[in-house]
Amino acid sequence: MDTRDIPDDVPTSARVYGWALGGKDNYQVDREFALRTAPAFPESIDITRQNRLFLYRVVRHLVVEAGIRQFLDMGCGLPTDANVHQVAQQFTPDARVVYVDIDPIVLAHARALLAGDGSTVVITADFRDQEAVLGHPEVGRLIDFDEPLAVLFLSVAHHLVDADDPRRVLRTVLERAAPGSHLAFSEIVCSDPARAADLDARMAAAGIPWQTRTRAEVDALLDGLEPVEPGLVNVVHWRPDPGQPPLAPVPKELAAFAGASRMGRDFCEYGGLLRRP
Repeated sequence: MDTRDIPDDVPTSARVYGWALGGKDNYQVDREFALRTAPAFPESIDITRQNRLFLYRVVRHLVVEAGIRQFLDMGCGLPTDANVHQVAQQFTPDARVVYVDIDPIVLAHARALLAGDGSTVVITADFRDQEAVLGHPEVGRLIDFDEPLAVLFLSVAHHLVDADDPRRVLRTVLERAAPGSHLAFSEIVCSDPARAADLDARMAAAGIPWQTRTRAEVDALLDGLEPVEPGLVNVVHWRPDPGQPPLAPVPKELAAFAGASRMGRDFCEYGGLLRRP
């Protein structure tokens, strides 16, 4: 992809998220947006990183304990360390992964990373359009819907506003998948209406679709699926493992905000693993 096709005048959630993880694939507009937002939402740096650590644990569980061998990662974001295919193939070399994203910088970097890997691909699609995802030839090549699979919506469902019919988006693939398939899920939640409205407004002003929900609203989106122990929780508390591989250091510009999630406010990454009966 020609890098001239990649917009650098507006922030993107993938690049902001990647910077908080220590990634280098971002622009000044992304860093400025993060630095403007962090004072009002200092927990955001911690919870971005907590979500990435959750990804490792949930993918490991899916492979080792649930026997899953195929993954659809919706809104995958920029490749960093411990990507889904790397975690899965660490525990089972035959794992197959389809990454789904629409951000051109994600697609450019992911395709470079995956060159020559026939068991892992990245496709261009808006995950709100689940029919387009399901109809993509690479999904047809790598995903066998007669076998259990895992669908990952990790820290992206807050980009689904109610007008997108998030319940439909989150369930479309699972409804066509074999019994025993799983949904790995996380979303930023907040119980303070004023803070939630402030975050929604900041994201809207930056051109980023966003809707901050409460835990109860997320629970309602996912009812009917079987939660895997310990259920839907702050992802810090989902099968914590102090010995798992660490992340890259927090960028020095954001280091002052590290640890803010210990303040105890109900603003966190909420999620877990759910099974289709």
